[in-house]
Amino acid sequence: MTEPFHSNTVVGWREWVALPPSELGWIKAKIDTGARTSALHVVGIEEFERDGRAWVRGTVRPWQRSIADAATLEWPVHDIRRIRSSSGHAQRRFVVLQRIVLAGREITAEVTLTNRDKMGFRMLIGREALRHGFVVDARAGFLGGRAPKSVRRRNRGLPD
Repeated sequence: MTEPFHSNTVVGWREWVALPPSELGWIKAKIDTGARTSALHVVGIEEFERDGRAWVRGTVRPWQRSIADAATLEWPVHDIRRIRSSSGHAQRRFVVLQRIVLAGREITAEVTLTNRDKMGFRMLIGREALRHGFVVDARAGFLGGRAPKSVRRRNRGLPD
């Protein structure tokens, strides 16, 4: 997590992000200064061991109303934390380090893995990630650019 600091990259309250090195090039994320850690929608989370180290795998479903384009990803476990949601519900979550492309900049951030099926956004970008030099304009959205129309349609569960 030692990327160069760039100040004043302005993002809106919602942005399209990518998760390299996976093929997930478009995930609609909510920028949430009220959340400390970022969160990613992952289902079927399972823990396993690789080379004597704890790992976790799960399926990322990038679209809000479709299971199309789902990808199974694996991460080394960075931490396990009790996270309290905005509704006050506490949950044990795996924390991983994930590269994120936000507004054209690639950073590495701590991301918790959780089922966000009931949430409007598949990813939440929290304060820790924003401390890499992002400024939030709460009046604007998609300042980092919009996904192509076909991607936006898939996200809404519509045919390309």
